[in-house]
Amino acid sequence: MSAGVNFWDISIWSFIITLTILLTAMMVANFLRRVIKPLRKSLIPSSVLGGFLVLLADFVFREITGNSMFNSTILEALTYHGLGLGFAAVALKTTDRKAVNGNKKDILNYGLTNVVVYVLQGFLGIAALLLLGTVITDTFPAAGLLLPMGYGQGPGQAFNWGHTYETLWGFTNGMSFGLTIAATGFISASLGGILYLERLKRKGLVKTTYEDEILPYENDEENKPARGEIPLSESMDKLTVQIALVFIAYALAYIFMWGINKIILTGVLGDFGTNTLQPLIWGFNFLISTVFAVLVKTVLRFLKKKRIMRREYTSNFMQNRISGFAFDIMVVASIAAIKLAAFKVHSFIIPIIVLSVVGGIGTYFMCHLVSKKLFAGYEHESFLVLFGTLTGTASTGIILLREIDPQFKTPAATNIVYQQLYAILFGFPVLLLLGFAPQSSTNLLLTIIILAVLLVGYSLLLFRSVIFKRKQKKV
Repeated sequence: MSAGVNFWDISIWSFIITLTILLTAMMVANFLRRVIKPLRKSLIPSSVLGGFLVLLADFVFREITGNSMFNSTILEALTYHGLGLGFAAVALKTTDRKAVNGNKKDILNYGLTNVVVYVLQGFLGIAALLLLGTVITDTFPAAGLLLPMGYGQGPGQAFNWGHTYETLWGFTNGMSFGLTIAATGFISASLGGILYLERLKRKGLVKTTYEDEILPYENDEENKPARGEIPLSESMDKLTVQIALVFIAYALAYIFMWGINKIILTGVLGDFGTNTLQPLIWGFNFLISTVFAVLVKTVLRFLKKKRIMRREYTSNFMQNRISGFAFDIMVVASIAAIKLAAFKVHSFIIPIIVLSVVGGIGTYFMCHLVSKKLFAGYEHESFLVLFGTLTGTASTGIILLREIDPQFKTPAATNIVYQQLYAILFGFPVLLLLGFAPQSSTNLLLTIIILAVLLVGYSLLLFRSVIFKRKQKKV
């Protein structure tokens, strides 16, 4: 060990201590959900509840000692990397091509629904803050785009872009603003999910199923070991192999982003490079990690096809566990990273409330409309998984879905997993606006016009089959 560093130094232990506190909070939250029925029925994930417990504990600790329990840099790093690692693990899973091919139309519509809601949230967010700007001074209207990042994309992206707006565009406490929007998204998911389920129960349409009634994973085909998988333990443990593949994919993504960043730093791309492309590249690390995870999976498939490699090295079950762990850590760390001092800025309170309300209501009605019109036969399952995903994370959507479809017998769970490629493809123009909008008032007005056009265009594409049927009836 280098001179001057001792094993008892706090710097050696701070990461472990932080991780332990976060994991313990989730364990306590999970216990509370199990023993307190109202909490269990609230549908709030254990990671979200754990995050709020840590946030409260840190507030009390800070009031008593004057210091935080955490190194904020570690919390921010866990939030940022948890998102990228989680998506890499999801992308490394072996896909069921028959399930995808047999449901392509609905998967496409799920992807389009995600993008339509992103655009709607962005439009409502900017419009709401522009209107508030006529009454409240010192607003930052471009922060309206943090609504689709916090609701549609989750705390990881809310953190990334809130931090970017704070450092590049002078939006004071922007990171906390974004994370708070993401936190209210989980509350919206819970409230909206409960309201929808209660309405269905009153009509006698569904019977909810709680965790104690859900069958174990042995009955889940997706989690069964694939034929020819490597053994659980030999010279290298099976879990070690899975983690190694995830980190290899993520490291390749970093090398790619580092290379692009080097080009940007030369100045050859001008202001577009530093103001738009650079925050876009580093802010969407999870998309790039997904691409490289797919490339790693393709190489493994090629080696197996050529019989250079005879075993299946990726395990869906273990990649599910790795992604679940990464997302849980991301969520609890992101909520713990919220700086409550931001709420002392009185100008934040009303914008956060307004964005949360318009985001929740707008997302609820759009998801309800889409599910009713496009997903006949499983419209309720579609609403729950879409609304949960578009106000929290995919995990939140799955939690809501399990209330009425615990064994995932409908295509809803499959659709939300495989729609990702379409969401990325159609959502790319929206991503470009994130770095474009805050640069000037003109850019902001152009952004809201572009969002309005995209909302109309994508909605027509999404409801194409409904529109076509109406035209046929008229003929």
